Amino acid sequence: MDKTRWLSSVTPAILLALVIFASTVSAAESKEQVLYSFQGGTSDGSVPAGGVVFDPQGNLYGATTYGGPASCGPIGGACGTVFQLSPPAQKGGAWTETLIYRFQGKGSNDASVPNSGLIRDAAGNLYGVTAYGGTGDCVLLGVQAGCGAVYELSPPTQKGGAWTETILYSFPTAKQGYVPNGNLVFDGAGNLYGATTFGGGKGTTCDKFYQYCGSVFKLSPPKTKGGKWTEKMLHGFASGTDGANPNGGLILDSKDDIYGTTFGGGNESGQCGTGGCGTVFELKPPATKGGAWTEKVLHRFKRDTSDGGNPMAGIRLDGLGSLYGATLNGGPGQYGTVFSLEPPSKRGGAWVETVLHGFNGDQQGAGPAASLIFDAHGVLYGTTALATNTTAQGNVCRMMPPTQKGGRWGFNVLYTFKGHSDSAYPAADLVFGAGGRIFSTTQEGGTGQSCQGGCGTVFEISP
Repeated sequence: MDKTRWLSSVTPAILLALVIFASTVSAAESKEQVLYSFQGGTSDGSVPAGGVVFDPQGNLYGATTYGGPASCGPIGGACGTVFQLSPPAQKGGAWTETLIYRFQGKGSNDASVPNSGLIRDAAGNLYGVTAYGGTGDCVLLGVQAGCGAVYELSPPTQKGGAWTETILYSFPTAKQGYVPNGNLVFDGAGNLYGATTFGGGKGTTCDKFYQYCGSVFKLSPPKTKGGKWTEKMLHGFASGTDGANPNGGLILDSKDDIYGTTFGGGNESGQCGTGGCGTVFELKPPATKGGAWTEKVLHRFKRDTSDGGNPMAGIRLDGLGSLYGATLNGGPGQYGTVFSLEPPSKRGGAWVETVLHGFNGDQQGAGPAASLIFDAHGVLYGTTALATNTTAQGNVCRMMPPTQKGGRWGFNVLYTFKGHSDSAYPAADLVFGAGGRIFSTTQEGGTGQSCQGGCGTVFEISP
């Protein structure tokens, strides 16, 4: 079966449980270095859960979906880890990995199976989500797996000491949220916002194993030190003409409006049939304190030759209020797209979508599965995780804005991954480092022997 078509019908929950990718081909132009290859097993992480984040000293932090204690069935068994990568003391040396936390799972009232990258606050605390674990009552395949959790890791007070984990919130039931997914985001008041792939109390057609069609939530910090964080569900997705299975990676504008994407829903009578092709949505805060948030679907994907379908990651906002993102499939070749959404020119008007690039499944790659990033010049960077040629295994690409209004965006591939000891199948957001270098993770590849195809890597690309 064609893997691109097969993947278009897979739910995010199945994507979490299985590392399912195809291949891609392109001409390498930039220099790539594998900074670390995960080894898996109980002593190291495997399958990075998202990208990486820097601290001021140049250390990188991230999470792995698996690896660590093998007590977290039924998904994978291993509970997942959080890691630190420290740069070499001398140029050309090796980066040093340290596991700063190993999740223990629901049996220990801990979180399990990280399902996002990390964000970092000014004090050096790290925040992320796990798909399972916590104290919730969700049952998966007959096992008390928990409904997922939001966690914080605080740095040691003394050099070389242990990091301290705190579960900020355990989703208690599927109705409140189930399988948190994607990076969190802070607002100016210190509140955290995120999404759950399932749960939320609405929709009944999204998955036979998981309840409901997903939610967006807000976590407010305690008013007194040591108090509990307070969760509020802002929207439960209903599928149908509404979205379904939000991807996380939300963004906030200057008015604290929330923007994001859903993998499914939106148009269940179209090309995608039951399940829908996905949406871009906006959530507006209430006009009065304690009121309800208001959702608006800005775009419903059609997954035809003129439009993308099934975005797997969040979106970006530029300085003019336009949104940018990528879809797993759809477009002229049905191998995915990069799109923009321009805000209405008149009050009450519709957002206008433009497909900036359609992937061809060959040298350009296919199936982008991560968010895009901008550089200071408005150039977009992203990755593709799929393709039709088996000699290459993912690439990093960039798109240059047109020099004239209405012109075409330029496109080129910066690097093509080769698998084996090299990286393979990038599916996480990129981040810029010093000198314009690009850093992120791949789901496979590297030297790890305990995982078929490698346990994943952290990589750097130099311009």
